[in-house]
Amino acid sequence: MSTLPVYRWRLAPEGLATFRQLRALGLRPGGAPVVAQLERPRRRRDPLIAYLYRVDTAVPVRPMTPAKRAALAAANAARQICPACGRDAGYRIPTSLGMCVPCADAPTELAA
Repeated sequence: MSTLPVYRWRLAPEGLATFRQLRALGLRPGGAPVVAQLERPRRRRDPLIAYLYRVDTAVPVRPMTPAKRAALAAANAARQICPACGRDAGYRIPTSLGMCVPCADAPTELAA
């Protein structure tokens, strides 16, 4: 079993990129294996690890089809409907709240 090379933050060699960096270039890994890791130091916690891919083996991102665009629009619209009151919040409801802000801020009645 071979281990991946680990590079420190901002010291990775040319030709390697993270998934997000590939995306910014309009590319995707396309099934290529991870070739290295990037380690970013963090205070008092374990370091943040990002996987690196070779840019020369990356393939172009697949274009958005009308069906995918419609499915994405429907999913985003569903995330705007509050499950508590059923109204359209006008923004994507945070998963931390699970409901729109007015419903989350409303005082809850305690059972006697």
